[in-house]
Amino acid sequence: MKVGVWFYGVGTVLAGILDIAWGAFDASHQPIQSLGKNLPGQHILAYVAGVWLVAAGLAILWRRSASIGAAASAIIYLIFAALWLPRYYSGIHALGSRMSVLIGVTFGLGAQVLLASPALIVYASTASRDLRSQKRAVIAARWMLGLPPIVFGLFHLTSIRIFATFVPHWIRFGQGHFWAALAGVAFILAGCAICSGIKDILAARLLALMLLLFEFLVEIPPIFTRLHDQGAWAAAVYNLVAIGACLIFAGFLASRADRRRIDLAGDVARSRPNPVVA
Repeated sequence: MKVGVWFYGVGTVLAGILDIAWGAFDASHQPIQSLGKNLPGQHILAYVAGVWLVAAGLAILWRRSASIGAAASAIIYLIFAALWLPRYYSGIHALGSRMSVLIGVTFGLGAQVLLASPALIVYASTASRDLRSQKRAVIAARWMLGLPPIVFGLFHLTSIRIFATFVPHWIRFGQGHFWAALAGVAFILAGCAICSGIKDILAARLLALMLLLFEFLVEIPPIFTRLHDQGAWAAAVYNLVAIGACLIFAGFLASRADRRRIDLAGDVARSRPNPVVA
């Protein structure tokens, strides 16, 4: 889980730094505008959220305060998720009750829920040794991590023309539509595997690998042409947090599987009869 925790913690810190540097929320991930375009004190709230994210990210990197950092991270990301709920009304009111609108809003909601998922595992594994609480945390994290990729995949397939424009032009094999559709199918398969528990560790790791490829191919290049665009930076930073989320989930499940094998081997060894010494 260490690599995943570092991705998650550092990404969370960088997300907070962006809020502080711009003195504003990132509209694509932190849609506070859903509460009103002229909400008073938005820049102050952005500074508060930024400091919160930085403190939570730093805390989760230190084992002694990891549980506190995990809880703080979950709270702030779930608040960002709640900010997407009013978008269901405003989006339908402005664009109509189309499936693409509903999936698009759910895409933003799911992205923040996914980022909150590993906090449950980190908290359960550091703050509690109760196996029941760990089991509940894994079940909740499984659905919080597994359902959003399914939504991501559906959004890719229903808005394939938009996502095709994100494919780098130098990729000559296939067309943008092909890669957008392939990514959509991959998201859906990964989400189904994580939710069902079938090859969930492999699915989470492959999902992290795909997001890492997106980081270098899709998310980082726009930064060089839009240095003063908070959205370009935020997309790359939040992708890092999502990679960490996948790796934390996979690492925790893998460690539990290893412990089971060790315990099973110990039980088998103890159950063998002792050799009789003449």
